[in-house]
Amino acid sequence: MKNTLIVLGSLIISCCGTSQSSSTSQNKLDPKTNPSNENESVVVTYAESITAKELKEYLYTFAGDDFEGRDTGEPGQKKAAEYLKKQYQRMGIPSPLGEDDYFQEIPKSYFRGDIQSSENVLAYIEGTEKPDEIVVLSAHYDHVGVDSSGNIYNGADDDGSGTVSLLEIADAFIKAKKDGNGPKRSILFLHVTGEEKGLYGSRFYTENPVFPLENTVTDLNIDMIGRIDEKHEGDDKSNYVYLIGSDRLSTELHEISEAANAKYTKLDLDYTYNAKNDPNRFYFRSDHYNFAKHNVPIIFYFNGVHEDYHKPSDTPDKIAYDLMAKRAQLVFYTAWEVANRSERIVVDGAKEKK
Repeated sequence: MKNTLIVLGSLIISCCGTSQSSSTSQNKLDPKTNPSNENESVVVTYAESITAKELKEYLYTFAGDDFEGRDTGEPGQKKAAEYLKKQYQRMGIPSPLGEDDYFQEIPKSYFRGDIQSSENVLAYIEGTEKPDEIVVLSAHYDHVGVDSSGNIYNGADDDGSGTVSLLEIADAFIKAKKDGNGPKRSILFLHVTGEEKGLYGSRFYTENPVFPLENTVTDLNIDMIGRIDEKHEGDDKSNYVYLIGSDRLSTELHEISEAANAKYTKLDLDYTYNAKNDPNRFYFRSDHYNFAKHNVPIIFYFNGVHEDYHKPSDTPDKIAYDLMAKRAQLVFYTAWEVANRSERIVVDGAKEKK
């Protein structure tokens, strides 16, 4: 997550934002109202292929010292990009750019300051019935590198957790595709660079989209889902995830998300940081915002800030992998419903102003 001032006063408003729900959301996954979910057991099978064990294996590599903190434009970030490319090739998921090119190149001139050229990493599963409609799943894979004392900022939670969750979600979708189970709409797995420097990678993509933004149905953005913040410490409170922005542009997307969680993952959906007067302004601070400002409905999945945020101590041994897997499964269930429902979700919210 982009490093800006964290205002502790946000906790004062937390009581008013928690567990927001809709009485109509329970029907969104009902087979009678939405035939795309008739085969519930099939959906669950693919979701459960997203496991804590595989997430852990990915993350110990991705947030290891070999990637040198994944600083934008630096050798460690380039290694991380190659690693992601190899994983998609291994899974048999192609790039939308064609052939062996998984990188959307961002020139040095696009960045402010002394930042070298960088690249977004893109992989793509074509839809079976509505291929021109695109569901974007995003996460930034950069972090803040190495400090002057040689300390490596591994960024296991920020945002190694989101990055490897995309890999597991992609694997679940390609298994479904190979079994003849969709998705009906196309899915773009978008790993963006330069988030820590100022949301550069997502801004570059939305200014130079591979698929027209008017055809982009939603962006589900994962930025830190591997830890538990201070507010939720304790077994009775730790089964949660913060959702931000789900109802700002599409009430239908919000209802789909609520219903998927109620039916499958049963997390406590905490909307504290979705409040319009949230002093942390998290809605504007991760890559989903560059889609939202173009009127693309978004959901931002987040575990909150913790004591290791933007420190060398954000390491993979501190990740709550079972909880992380459940959060990633929620993203999968929501994306599955959006990608396979008969009608595109409606954009009925006012465009957010910066």
